[in-house]
Amino acid sequence: MRDVTQADLIRTLPYARRFARALVGSQSAGDALVAEALRRGLPDLPPRLALYAGVARLAAAPGAGGSGQVQALHAAGQAGAAMTPTQRQLLLLTSLEDLPVAEAALALGLTAEAAAASLAEAREALRAARATDILVIEDEPIIAMDLRRLVEACGHRVVGVAASEKEAIRLSHEQQPGLILADVNLGRGGDGISAVERIQKSSPVPVIFVTAYPERLLTAEQVEPAFVISKPFEPLALAIATYQATTAGSPLPV
Repeated sequence: MRDVTQADLIRTLPYARRFARALVGSQSAGDALVAEALRRGLPDLPPRLALYAGVARLAAAPGAGGSGQVQALHAAGQAGAAMTPTQRQLLLLTSLEDLPVAEAALALGLTAEAAAASLAEAREALRAARATDILVIEDEPIIAMDLRRLVEACGHRVVGVAASEKEAIRLSHEQQPGLILADVNLGRGGDGISAVERIQKSSPVPVIFVTAYPERLLTAEQVEPAFVISKPFEPLALAIATYQATTAGSPLPV
């Protein structure tokens, strides 16, 4: 591998961990995937692309090794899914991780032409994905309205908007959503992570956190979410995250 310092890898680790978690739907399994990629050695690419490549290679080949949990989540995520592993990876790299198609192709060992064609097929599958009921947890009214509009444009149904931790728990119990879209900081209304943890004690629903500070959720120092979207975000990023959360996701550990 090219001359990459430990500092280079440390700077890029949060991105690789976010990608791995979104890919397999679990904090612990995603972090295990990154650790295994580092142990096995990374390809000769720039640090961030090298980490993505190492994670993608392991996730796409369950029989190659890694923890049993990673393999099981990979298999569960693919069961009944309309996308191939490579298509999922391309969508996440180009939308959630904001890579140009050429760089995503490089990380996955594809030509730019093949990657573009695969992305087009993946987006068609995304449009045909099943709808789900979503609870939005957001204390800013304008942002909550925008999230509702984007969620509904993706074909999903918003069954409630909660501005506080208490309201989120009540609505979750009443509506039984299939997915939660939550802000982290609810101002005077409490904490989004705390609300989700309390909800998931009785209802193992997948969750996507939307935050302007994703690095605060990727420190490996606390229980962290599997799905994180950075503010501001493109509608496609939300569509991909909801697809992953409902087809490959598992609950936030509590």
